[in-house]
Formats: sequence, C-alpha cells, structure tokens
Amino acid sequence: MAIEQIPAPTRSRPAIEVSVVMRREPVSGPMSRWQPWRWVLADVVVSSDPDDTGPAPAHEDHEPQAVEPVDAVAASTPAAHWLFPRFRVELFRDDAEGYFLNLNSPQPCFWVFWRADEERLLDGEPMAVPQIVTLSYHDAGRWLDAQERVDQVPAPAEVVDWLRGFVDATYQPEPKKRKRPVSFKPLTDRFGQPVRISTEKRGPGPTT
Repeated sequence: MAIEQIPAPTRSRPAIEVSVVMRREPVSGPMSRWQPWRWVLADVVVSSDPDDTGPAPAHEDHEPQAVEPVDAVAASTPAAHWLFPRFRVELFRDDAEGYFLNLNSPQPCFWVFWRADEERLLDGEPMAVPQIVTLSYHDAGRWLDAQERVDQVPAPAEVVDWLRGFVDATYQPEPKKRKRPVSFKPLTDRFGQPVRISTEKRGPGPTT
C-alpha cells in the first residue's frame, strides 16, 4: 500500500498587509485646460501586525472604496480619495540590499507603482489603480527606469523597525576589493609632459 507523501510546510516570507489611498485633485493654472484632474498617492495604511507572517491569500481583492480624508488640510480641498485594500508587502532575502538602501535614505518609505486603468473610469476618465507596493529601493529604481508611475510616502516607525530587523539578520555587504598598489607611475610636469630625473652629480657652477 503506497503511503501518501505530505509536503513539508514552507516557511512564509515576512510580510505585512497594507491599503493604498489614492487622491484625485483638481489641477490649477494653465495646465487645467488639458488636464482638469490629476492622481497622486495620498497614503499607505498598514492593516496587519508586522509580526504576523501568515501565508499569502489565494486572491487579493483590491476593489476601490471611496473614503473621507482624515487630514484637515486634505479635507478642505475639492479632492476625492479612494482606498485600495489588501496589498501584501513581502520581504525577500535576495533583495536585502534594496531594503538596506531604503533604511539609509533620508526618509525610509513605501513606494507604490500605479497605472491609469482605461477600463475603470471615474467621471469618464481613467482611475489610478495601484499595482504593487514595495519597501525595496531596487524595485522602485527598476520601475522608474521603465518609465512607470511611482510615488512614495514615508513608512511609519513600526514598519521601519520591522524592516531594520530583517536587514540586520539578512544583509551582508560585499567586502571591498583591495586596491592593488601602483608599482610604477611615470612622473609628469604640470603640462602632462614626462619628467626626466638624473642621478649624476653636478659639479660646482661657474665662478664669477
């Protein structure tokens, strides 16, 4: 009788769940003739405990929800805020350097890669839909190099501490290569011309 082999449970990667808030705001000035509205990243809201590293859900529903802004300044402007829930931000060991660079930037942050969705319209115009959220400096750089839309917001202190713990445990900087000493380097004058050095003793100069 064959015995069914039960696969060993795989260790899940450290991860947190976040929601992304996008804001549509009016454009002022001459640009408003061609573009009456613009989309910007308003916030990334952490919705799970960083210590909760359960498995990724089989399906993540990012269906947007209209929300009221909590910031008093934002509430005073004629803008619309939309929340996109259930984005999973995972940490990968092979990208530890990207997280290290984020931590050592002036302001550690979340980066959000988003696109205008032609199939999801708001007042007849494409809605800005987040695609991926990351804490990796390398991820953000690749997206920007590909001419994608990428915005950032500061990461809260508890996320920064969680990220630092992961980097301290996984990041190993590459050892600096020792620079070989230059065994011979020709001397030149200030015009770049070779300088000849003579070791012959010179006699006393002419007497007057």
